Formats: sequence, structure tokens, C-alpha cells
Amino acid sequence: MYRHFGEVDAAGTSPLYERVALALSESEEALRAIEAAPARKRHPTVILAALHDLALAGRAPALSAAYAAADSDAAAGAAIDTLLRMTDSVVAIAVRRKPWTNETGRGAVLYPAIAEAARRVGANAVGLIDVGCSAGFNLTVDRVGIAYSNGQSLGDPSSPVQLSASIVRDRPVPARKLPEVVARVGVDLDPVDVTDAEESRWLRACVWPDQAERLARLEVELALAASAPPLLMRGDAVEVLPDAFASVPADALPVVTTTWTLSKFSLESRLRFLHRLDEAATNRPVAWVSVEGVGVAPAIPTFGDRPASGHSILGLAVFDHSTLHAESLGRSWSQGRLLSWLADS
Repeated sequence: MYRHFGEVDAAGTSPLYERVALALSESEEALRAIEAAPARKRHPTVILAALHDLALAGRAPALSAAYAAADSDAAAGAAIDTLLRMTDSVVAIAVRRKPWTNETGRGAVLYPAIAEAARRVGANAVGLIDVGCSAGFNLTVDRVGIAYSNGQSLGDPSSPVQLSASIVRDRPVPARKLPEVVARVGVDLDPVDVTDAEESRWLRACVWPDQAERLARLEVELALAASAPPLLMRGDAVEVLPDAFASVPADALPVVTTTWTLSKFSLESRLRFLHRLDEAATNRPVAWVSVEGVGVAPAIPTFGDRPASGHSILGLAVFDHSTLHAESLGRSWSQGRLLSWLADS
């Protein structure tokens, strides 16, 4: 696994991690140390992030220096030494944390869909509820700038966070501005509080040390999210959603967003999730914007596409009393970096 990670996953992308992963794969002592972690926590992305976390925390100065100097050979030796000396610490971090990737581009898909939801309902304000909250980054969708490959732009052109996405086919995205966002709520089993130094350090640790551009992008995203931190609710979404809806002012449209989240739910939980949305629409409309694999989001049409076809469906469901209107707005690829808007608007 470590040899494959070095030769395939990191090759040509991260010389540091290519060398470190191969060095770990060739060290019997290092592999035995990794086996101290539970099987599901032995993957290179988790162990390398745990080592990086120790380096960022100042607990592994030799590894930190090697990473800073982009010295692959020194990093390989320091990584093995740190792993052997601090096995318990590495394993403890790996067990406590889950791997995180610096996901960008979701706002480029979410922005026009949320604006469309508000238009359909006639809402002048929205409350965002993000399930599987990506460190709250999806909840800053109204505060980023977005440039599309067809020359369109949405959002704030002066924002420190600028996203881009390629438009597939010729249909433009609707050029509507998001209404005022009056509530930001993140729901997750293990939400990341970007105002917490240790948790934000973990997000940095998950960025490969020699990928300066990704790290710089993460820093501005962290700063933007921390400047207006969301209300974080820990727990199963099906159980927590009623409290999340209660935190949205009565005169605002609650908009629930899920981006590649529901695939982690059982089919029963997905249906219960849908039922929760319907329950919340007793006294006011509720919208759900989903970006999920084909067939993953219940009630959202799929254009007849086959599951596991390599793209995701951008869906919009509006619940209003006993009425549900669900449709597909388009297709998305590469975690939101490509968008094909197909809905009439």
C-alpha cells in the first residue's frame, strides 16, 4: 500500500511524499509501527498527516526542517525516525482524526443552485445548513468569488477566496445573486471548528508539505470561515436536523446542502433524512440542494444516467407543506470543478 502510494498517488505530484512513502514501505520497523494503528487507520494519507501534524506542532523538529527545505532524503529519514520514536503519538492522532482533503470548487456548484432555490420560493433571506460540513467552507458560499470558463462570474470579486469552474456545454449558469445569509449551521458527526488551533492545524497537516499552492488556498479559506464561524452541531444528521432548522429565523428559507455526503448513509438513513426535510416544511418552505452521485440522493431525478457513471447530479428539492418538487439542475464532475447546468430558469 505504501509503495503504491509513493509510485502512483504521490509520483509527479509530491516528491516529498513519494520518497517518504517508499522509504516507509522499505522499512520493516516502520511497517510494524504502522501496524500498531487499527487497520482502517493505517492508510498513508492518515499516517503521513499524523506525522505532518507532529511536525507542525513543533514535536518533530527534524521532520519539520526537512519538509520546510523540501529535502526528500532528509524527510524520509526523519519520518521513519519520528514514527519509531513517537509511535504512540502517531497512532493516537490517526485514531482521533479522519483524513481531510482541501476540497475546493463546491461553492461554484452550490452558489447558483442556492440562488435558484431562493428564487423559486421568493425568499429574501436564507439560512444555510450544511450536512457533512467540510470545516464550514460550504457555508461561506455567499462570501467567495467564482469565475466560470465561459466568462461568467458570481459572488464577491474582492473576496480573498476565489473559485473557478469549467462550464460543460454552452448553457450558462443563472446570473442571480444570493440573498442575505442570516444563519450558518454545520451538521456533522465530527465537525471541524476552524477557530480551534489544533483542529485547524490538522487541516494543514492533511495538505502535502510541498504543495504550497494548496496550503495557501487553505489558509485563506480558513481565515474566511473563521471570520464568521458557523454554529456547529455534532451528531447524526437525521437526529440533529430539527435543532438545525430551529436555529434559522422564521422569515428565512432554510437551505440544506449535501455535497458527496449521502453515500456514507444507509438507504434507510437517506429516506429518514428526506422525511426530516418534509417534517420541517410544516410551517414554511424548506429547500435541499444536493450534489451527490447518480442515484444517491432520494427523490432527485438522474436524467436516466447510470450509477457510478463518473459524475454527480446537482439536485434541488423544495418542500412546502405536503408538496415536494424535486428536479435535477445539472451534472458536476471533479468535486465541483466542472459543471453542466441543464435546468430551465
